Amino acid sequence: MPQPDSGRAVLEAVGLHRAYGGVRAVDNVSFTLFEGGSLGIVGESGSGKTTTARIVVGLERADTGRVLVHRRDRTEHRRGRAHRLARAREVQMVFQDPYQSLDPRTTVGAVLRETLRLHFPDADHPRRIAELLDQVGLGEREAGALPRQLSGGQRQRVAIARALAVEPAVLVLDEAVAALDVSVQAQILNLLADIREQTGIGYLFITHDLGVVRFVTEDVIVMRHGKVVESGRTADVLAHPQHPYTRLLLESVPRPGWDPRSIAAARRTLAERAP
Repeated sequence: MPQPDSGRAVLEAVGLHRAYGGVRAVDNVSFTLFEGGSLGIVGESGSGKTTTARIVVGLERADTGRVLVHRRDRTEHRRGRAHRLARAREVQMVFQDPYQSLDPRTTVGAVLRETLRLHFPDADHPRRIAELLDQVGLGEREAGALPRQLSGGQRQRVAIARALAVEPAVLVLDEAVAALDVSVQAQILNLLADIREQTGIGYLFITHDLGVVRFVTEDVIVMRHGKVVESGRTADVLAHPQHPYTRLLLESVPRPGWDPRSIAAARRTLAERAP
């Protein structure tokens, strides 16, 4: 596994805020992802982690704050097709349900060909498609298949290949293995580890699964009610959590001797405190 270059930030989020009416979905969130690194954002449903990811990708706008890739401000929206395409190439996203993000009427090869035609019109598309499929462990048979003819793990490999096709600096993975069987999860996580080693791409993992965070990230931030409540090296945060919410997340993972009633009581106590 490559060691992230701590001297070069590939992605920076600075003071992100996003509100919906009176609800602060993202409240002063800041973090840095270094080149070749993997950063996890952890939290339960409603913590603000997915909204943060969508702001980073550009699917939503922050009310205030900035997102920078290689020191370039992505929150400065300039007009023009060339600028939009260049901005899209910087950060790509892989969603939880690949079936929803793939056109059910389009074969895998056609999906990749269209992506390459849009971003790299002068490239050798057949060669690049073969490279991408090989990179994610797929081949010619899958290239001619429709999404419904593939397994969940294969569809997620296609989604990863499509994201890699534009050669992004950052890949945002929003619960990217949550919908897969455990054995398939392991395959996809190993695949992602191999790709990071080969390419040096930076990963931003959005997940509620602490096992995934432990396996694939060097650094982690924990979000609750839109705020970052804890951050640090993944091994340190998981071994010695400082915030009660982080401890609650760790204690909520079923294990021998696990007492769900005590977890429920701890959750009620935490909810009674100020966010």
